[in-house]
Amino acid sequence: MILRTENIIKSFNKPGEDLKIIRDVSFGLDNGDFISIEGKSGSGKSTLLMILGGLLSPDSGKIMFNEEDLYSMAPVQRALAMNSGIGFVFQQFHLLPFLTVKENILTAAIPSKRSGVGAKAMALIEKFGLLQRANHLPSELSVGERQRTAFARALLNNPVMILADEPTGNLDSENSELIFNHFAEFAKNGGAVAVVTHDEKAAKFAKTRYKLSDGKLENFMA
Repeated sequence: MILRTENIIKSFNKPGEDLKIIRDVSFGLDNGDFISIEGKSGSGKSTLLMILGGLLSPDSGKIMFNEEDLYSMAPVQRALAMNSGIGFVFQQFHLLPFLTVKENILTAAIPSKRSGVGAKAMALIEKFGLLQRANHLPSELSVGERQRTAFARALLNNPVMILADEPTGNLDSENSELIFNHFAEFAKNGGAVAVVTHDEKAAKFAKTRYKLSDGKLENFMA
């Protein structure tokens, strides 16, 4: 099992109110799994994804990543585990505006200082149809090209899991389909994918659909 959550609870304090966003969530994610997490805006989907990825500690419960408790690790150890094992894809791309496509992709290798990443970056650039854009800045790219660059960056360190937060939110239908196809390919090759999305195309690609409502995660019922 790549990822296993056990009774995750997360609350945010407001004046006079303890707002429980995630309520006792437990599920697993294994090799070949592709899940979507759907729900209304403000339902806690992005919060849950951040918890799964080691970016936001839960109030209680465990996140077991490769059979290790992610939040029992020292911060440096957790950061290294995330960098080497988890690829993140976001709606807003988070590309550095002063770096080229290739340089943005290579930023994923900085924490681990891995060797041989230049060749891997070029292979990903070719895979995602960005060879003619390798030395261009993000401002010179289309929206779809920016997301493909972000996806290539997520794959640079050969992660076992991809976590994506509304990855098609800024894309047209054609580019959305392309990104979901890449997620499906990653899962087919043995990786695990969890996508937070409003995109109805998730139903076509995800093996399992979850709905987050009132802090509870349930199998999606259309």
